Amino acid sequence: MIDGATVAPEDYHSYRLEFPGRTGYNYAVSHNPNHRWVYTEGMKPDEAYIFVCYDSRKDGRVRFTPHTGFKDLNSKPDAAPRESVELRSYCFWQ
Repeated sequence: MIDGATVAPEDYHSYRLEFPGRTGYNYAVSHNPNHRWVYTEGMKPDEAYIFVCYDSRKDGRVRFTPHTGFKDLNSKPDAAPRESVELRSYCFWQ
């Protein structure tokens, strides 16, 4: 994932996602040498990353955390397949 504090607003590019019955939007991110990438090798099943996927506030805090999956070319050929679980939680304050 990229440290969201290192992504400039102009690095984000919105694109449409067409679904049956609705249209959604997401962001792609342009390369910027100022991005600070974070990767943890050898995470165990009882370890997790928690990060902001979206925050509607536009007050200077990180609003998105760009993240992706990739093929680990350093994996052993007989290694067990990697697994990922994504859980989203929504919090609202009034």
